[in-house]
Amino acid sequence: MANIQYLWKTPNVIKGHSTAISLHGHTLYSRESLQFIPDKAERTAMLRWALRRQEKRCKSPTADFSHAYWMPPLTPRGAYEIERDQIETKLGLASMVSITDHDNIEAPLRLRLLPETRHIPISLEWTVPYESMRVHLGVHNLPSGSARRWLSDMQDYTEGSRKIGLEDLLAGLHEIQDLLIVLNHPMWDLCGVGRQAHGDALERFLRRHNPFIHAFELGGLRSWEENQRVVDLASVWDQTIVSGGDRHGCEPNTVLNLTSASTFADFVREIRLDRRSNLVFMPQYQQALTVRMIHTVNDVTQFISGHPLGSRWDDRIFHPDSSGEIRPLSQIWRKAPGFIQVALAALRMVEAEPVRALVQYAWGGPRNASRLRPLGTDGERA
Repeated sequence: MANIQYLWKTPNVIKGHSTAISLHGHTLYSRESLQFIPDKAERTAMLRWALRRQEKRCKSPTADFSHAYWMPPLTPRGAYEIERDQIETKLGLASMVSITDHDNIEAPLRLRLLPETRHIPISLEWTVPYESMRVHLGVHNLPSGSARRWLSDMQDYTEGSRKIGLEDLLAGLHEIQDLLIVLNHPMWDLCGVGRQAHGDALERFLRRHNPFIHAFELGGLRSWEENQRVVDLASVWDQTIVSGGDRHGCEPNTVLNLTSASTFADFVREIRLDRRSNLVFMPQYQQALTVRMIHTVNDVTQFISGHPLGSRWDDRIFHPDSSGEIRPLSQIWRKAPGFIQVALAALRMVEAEPVRALVQYAWGGPRNASRLRPLGTDGERA
């Protein structure tokens, strides 16, 4: 059973709960692929033209997107604090935060060295290659004594060594009673294989592995329509649903779980054994997804004085140099190409009114109000 509610519709939704939980957020320990750029260029004439023009100017291909990546701007402590502050300030509840970097547990391990965050769960977002797609699993609350061993086994599978089969890995994780396995953004076609092919592969994945998954995710950076499809999918596979903000920038997660659990392990038992989940969408989810994506890009490309990886945005984006060594872009070029500078300047304009209001109306205006109820009315089971 899952209750899906909206803070802007039901401000007293927090009554009866003592804690809010933020699941699925990223820090500078996540490596985020840039492969989406050529994929996007195939569908965007202006971007395709700009990339080809840059290649002609350099007389050779200038970008290896398959090996390039960027890192989110927040440090582990910054990520924790932005989630904690939203919960404690806006909701007046105690907070629990589970950080899930891609195939990496360094952030929670570092936070556990601090007195304030010593009980933070050791979690990650595990990349699972499966047929033509990639599945992302939120693995929350690994045992501290064996977390690195589990991470090594998961990384081996992701990188293709396959020492341990996927079913055996999932079965072993499932046996850990205080651990939560969440199928993150299940309807997102990450590899661009097409909606039908993705759906068919997902169905085959779930036929074999659904017994080891404890919940499906409603994503804070996924559209209303896509989240509705997740609700429908969960019904088909007899799954409950949990929140997952998928924060990559500096905006706190827009979907949270409410609970009266006093520890993260107690919350896990609510989901796994009681199959009880209370979700709340925060007001910022009403903003057009396009606006919020642009806001994330602006977070990623902002100047951050004293950042561990470097203050400039191109200190935090990595690419092979002429010898194949992965280096920050700031060490490869003297300055960003003109078309990139123009594009970033245009995106920053969206942060200003009235441009932001215009974009909000164009991509997420009043018609979005009709999309609230399909995800579950106040107090309704989903």
